Amino acid sequence: MTDTFHFLGEPLLQFGHDQTAEDPHDGLALFGPAEPRSQLPNNIVIGTVRGIELWKEWCAALNAPAASIDPGRHRAWPPFPGFDVAFGAKWPDPVRNYSVDADLLSEASRKADKFERAFAVASLYMGSMERLSKLDARPALAICVVPDEIHENCRPNSSVAFAKRSDAARSKVELKFLKRAIDDRNDGQTRMFDDEDPSVTAALGDMDEFEKARGLSPDFRRQLKARMMAHELPVQIIRESTLRITPQVRNGEKGTNPLSDRLWNFGTAVFYKCGAKPWKTPWAREGVCYVGLAYKLTEDGRNACCAAQMFLDSGDGVVFVGEFGPWYSKERGEFHLPPDKAEALLRGTIETYKQEDGRPLKEIFLHVRSGIDPEEYEGFRRACPPGVNLVAIRVRQDRGGLRLYRYDEHPSTTKRGQHPVQRGVFWQRSARHGLLFTNGFKPRIATYDGFEIPVPLAITIQHGDGDLVQVAKDILGLTKLNYNSCQLGEGQPITVKYSDRVGEILLANPGLPPDKWKHNFKYYA
Repeated sequence: MTDTFHFLGEPLLQFGHDQTAEDPHDGLALFGPAEPRSQLPNNIVIGTVRGIELWKEWCAALNAPAASIDPGRHRAWPPFPGFDVAFGAKWPDPVRNYSVDADLLSEASRKADKFERAFAVASLYMGSMERLSKLDARPALAICVVPDEIHENCRPNSSVAFAKRSDAARSKVELKFLKRAIDDRNDGQTRMFDDEDPSVTAALGDMDEFEKARGLSPDFRRQLKARMMAHELPVQIIRESTLRITPQVRNGEKGTNPLSDRLWNFGTAVFYKCGAKPWKTPWAREGVCYVGLAYKLTEDGRNACCAAQMFLDSGDGVVFVGEFGPWYSKERGEFHLPPDKAEALLRGTIETYKQEDGRPLKEIFLHVRSGIDPEEYEGFRRACPPGVNLVAIRVRQDRGGLRLYRYDEHPSTTKRGQHPVQRGVFWQRSARHGLLFTNGFKPRIATYDGFEIPVPLAITIQHGDGDLVQVAKDILGLTKLNYNSCQLGEGQPITVKYSDRVGEILLANPGLPPDKWKHNFKYYA
């Protein structure tokens, strides 16, 4: 153990005119985006009548400045200067508004079975996709405004307390009978009275839909993103309550998420999903890429899907979808690929990179929570072009380990050691292992914006050769690459943070043909 401490500082980001700043708010307000656009592409909006009305009010707010009336809150929640100032172009009105019946949505969201709920609600939002071909210009983004009831009811662990009895989960006897009837029908057999009893015929039709729903994700958000991917349309989902601008929200009063903060986060996300990057990474080294391995168990727990997320020095994200298989070990509580599958996954990722970018690779850093076995590493290494250095790194939160506190020696301080450590401190414990504090006190906002003692990331170089301090610097920089929000920095690097979300979207539509899966990360964010 060496127990050496390093302060890595706050990584810079690059904005318009090649200018840099620590905080995305500052960089966008002063210099504009790294990839300016004089005009943004078309978008469509899908929602209830009420949701579409709220969206119109939101668009007006997006194209105007907003700030908390209390200047003391401006450091933590910077004023929003207006979309055209921050991003260089006015936010356009949608080319089409597609309304969804609110009563049908509510009824669908109260189905007792979580798979049926998500499938039924997503299908109502997908209903407008057939009309896209009639538009003169294909939209670049779909804005889906959802009632809060959908958000509450259509997540994997949601439960519906007041579902109608007729919508309640079918009894085991009914399900067993209907499943057997479907199997017999598929085998060409018929049952007595099937053709004469409309209730049986209707039940069989419902069961077909039920079986289809069981094959998709019980998470409405992930399922909608996955199903929209077949139409080559990234999605931005937003709740009606987020769009509702009360006087308290507009003024940024305490106890509310200020309008300025909502506009910053939303503006950054939609600008990126429209095909342009708000900022880039000036610290990244050319020819170096970072690959995060994503895994997710299927609902039955028997198999897992795998994917690789590659992030380049330009800030671009590439996703390559791997195979389903028994990659999870219950005994170890970890995901691992056999060498041949590891080779195929990284080889496919590198081929996709060549198509998207094409520049020669020098180093590949693999980031994974579960760690990588020696045999697995050899499979990944075989996929690398000659001369490319491959480094395997385990990155995961160390919740059960050591903590650091900032010691204040000022005479007026009565409680020493009570302040959080500063973000960017790296505690190097050996040549290949250390603790990186990505959460903590942030001088730019003059506070710690967390709720618990800062939990460090445990960083371990498992295979390959690399400078651990440089690895920590890269990981700290990757905490600033989440374009889905406008933040100074997050607790986890983008390579690890989004691994679960990518896996969930892969499971959300397992029947999607391989050629329909999109490589651009904006479809998964």
